[in-house]
Amino acid sequence: MKIILKLLLVLYVALPSTLIALEEGKWSFEKADEYCYIGSLATETDLPSDKKRGDFYVLVYKNIGNPDTVVQIEAGYSYKVPSDIIISIDKGEYKFYTTEDLPTAAWTEEDAKVIFAMKKGLELKVTGESSRGTVTVDTYTLNGFTAAYNKLTEEC
Repeated sequence: MKIILKLLLVLYVALPSTLIALEEGKWSFEKADEYCYIGSLATETDLPSDKKRGDFYVLVYKNIGNPDTVVQIEAGYSYKVPSDIIISIDKGEYKFYTTEDLPTAAWTEEDAKVIFAMKKGLELKVTGESSRGTVTVDTYTLNGFTAAYNKLTEEC
């Protein structure tokens, strides 16, 4: 778990400069010196127009040479801690969690199952609650995910 948290810190610090590579409704591949990732911006959100938030996206990343891949959800706000962040992929649901150290992001212990569902699915929805009690539902397309994921596993 400590290795994952260190990688997350690296991604959290390095990602804002490369976030411009992520696109709405498209899965983009990025490769750095020590890690690679694929990611996408949401195609829609139900956040009320009077509420503000930072960047929100889904990533799947891995260290170069390491077979383990990790799914990360970035909310653009601090999640309520503790709380379950629910990821719906078509008809399946998966629980993600957040931490006090990095409350804007969420992970799962079932990365392989989630990735399998993402490869087979059409749509991913993230339902989370902010530390202020606002519930959001963000929708992502999974069109192009499998091709991007294959590139991630081949090139990293």
